[in-house]
Amino acid sequence: MKARERLLAELKASVPEVTPRDALALQARGAALVDVREPDEIAQGSAPGALRLGRSYLELRIEEAVPDAQRPLVVMCGSGTRSLFAAADLVRLGYAQVSSMAGGFTRWKSEGLPIERPAALDASARERYSRHLLMPEVGEAGQAKLMRSKVLLVGAGGLGSPAAYYLAAAGVGTLGLVDHDVVDRSNLQRQILHTDARVGTSKVASARQTLEALNPSVKIVGHETQLTSANVEQILDGYEVVVDGSDNFPTRYLVNDACVKLGLPNVHGAVYRFEGQVSVFWPARPQRPGPCYRCLYPEPPPPEYAPSCAEAGVLGVLPGVIGLLQATETIKLLLGLGEPLVGRLLYFDALQMNFTELQLERDPGCRYCGDGRAFPGYIDYERFCASAVT
Repeated sequence: MKARERLLAELKASVPEVTPRDALALQARGAALVDVREPDEIAQGSAPGALRLGRSYLELRIEEAVPDAQRPLVVMCGSGTRSLFAAADLVRLGYAQVSSMAGGFTRWKSEGLPIERPAALDASARERYSRHLLMPEVGEAGQAKLMRSKVLLVGAGGLGSPAAYYLAAAGVGTLGLVDHDVVDRSNLQRQILHTDARVGTSKVASARQTLEALNPSVKIVGHETQLTSANVEQILDGYEVVVDGSDNFPTRYLVNDACVKLGLPNVHGAVYRFEGQVSVFWPARPQRPGPCYRCLYPEPPPPEYAPSCAEAGVLGVLPGVIGLLQATETIKLLLGLGEPLVGRLLYFDALQMNFTELQLERDPGCRYCGDGRAFPGYIDYERFCASAVT
């Protein structure tokens, strides 16, 4: 007997094998179905819900994808051979209940079991997003989801700049930008979407030029207008997440109220001198709803207590920190990963270089998101701040 045949015989004797129908039943009871085929094979079809980890990096990825070593694993490949080798390696890693699916995907398909074809990325996208594809939490399915997603950024200034930059880099398919202002030289200390050569031009046009140069596959939808109660719902329509980078209370309340009415998550950020804060306001969250902005601040403060960046100043790098946190929260929301900052406010002190987390409670009596409350309508507050965005 050849060495390969002898080794396969030993593996068959030591690794339990199950049929595709048994594998489907085990998956329904909580087992992880691990597809170790290569991406070009998986592109032709795979079992719904399978973990597509590939054989080459299986040992490096499995513990992140399945941290519980007691969870049953069923390994599948094309014909049932590679899965035997992979299963044996998983046993050596400490997984207690590992089996190989006999006949592999070929048999699964021939028996008429359910198949899904993951969204295929072209060669350019595979190269661009290769580090995302290596992560089980993202992978091809997650990247394809990002590429189908639509995010609206209110403001192409200090907060909108880093948020838009990294959302475009991550491959979010459509980015809407709302800003009626033009680039001023004083913006360039922090608004990294813009350049000195574009002073005097539309911020939306400048942002589009930068983002398309970074990632030509991202669609940039410009809204060169001031957000008002008359157009807010029309502009927000069709987006999945709103990133609020505004620097005036009227816009923050308007964005909040529209997000409450439309059920959208509002990724809030704000900066002042050396301080910043981030939260996700989402009363319509399906599980564990959180507060809205008005639960924290029911009404705007008096004008003398609401200085803008033009009046109080801001450390140039500070919007970069807060904007990146907003981008991180946005990607988590789009992919359904981790725990978003719903019901929590993250406060950053740059001088002390520390973060403080504050718990936020939803106000059941809130006029806008309170239990059983009808939407009371929009309020056009007086403009308190000198500039629309940081």
